[in-house]
Amino acid sequence: MKQKHIFLLLISISFHSSVVLGQQAQTDTIDTREKFGLRLGIDLTKPVRSFIEEEYQGLELKGDYRLYENIYLAGELGNEQNVIAEPNVTASAKGSYIKLGANYNVYKNWAGMQNLIFVGLRYGFATFSSELQEFSIYTTDPYFEPDIRTEGREFNNLTAGWVELQLGIKVEVLNNVYLGTHVQLKRMVNETQPTNFDNLYIPGFNRTYDDSNWGVGYGYSISYLLPFYKK
Repeated sequence: MKQKHIFLLLISISFHSSVVLGQQAQTDTIDTREKFGLRLGIDLTKPVRSFIEEEYQGLELKGDYRLYENIYLAGELGNEQNVIAEPNVTASAKGSYIKLGANYNVYKNWAGMQNLIFVGLRYGFATFSSELQEFSIYTTDPYFEPDIRTEGREFNNLTAGWVELQLGIKVEVLNNVYLGTHVQLKRMVNETQPTNFDNLYIPGFNRTYDDSNWGVGYGYSISYLLPFYKK
């Protein structure tokens, strides 16, 4: 009887050991390699603005390619059209832009995770046209009605270039699907000035002001990673 109990005990121990070893082997075979590939997406802010704001139309495509562990080549390609209405002037601008540069991921992921907290640098370039739709003649005499001129003046073949600092995050919410948000700080480098007029809006740069070469922006994005390989 004792021999039977000992035999059953040995079988039980052997079975338990094989299960534990199997689980350890399965755990050890979890792929901890990271994905390298091309991530493509769209800025969600511009379609939402296009739907809400009657005078605005815009679209921006985004992409990045993981070059090294924490370095990503990155860029944006877009098109915008907007109307700026000031107390004494109304003008519109429309055109296309491209921004090229890189992102550096400062976030240390756990095994199997590929989220980003990044610092990015871009050089942006835009080609666009501007139209002076309406303006009023400035006067300090309130006796007369405002002298509003509505003859349109169009300025074509305008260009602008700027450098841009980006801070943002990208979080993998589904397999290879990322949601992101970022803020932008821009510094104008050069721009074509229309004759006897100023650029009130530059596609890709946003609103401009006479007393400053700085601009700001923000965005929300959704993107999909096309993994090429792991390492």
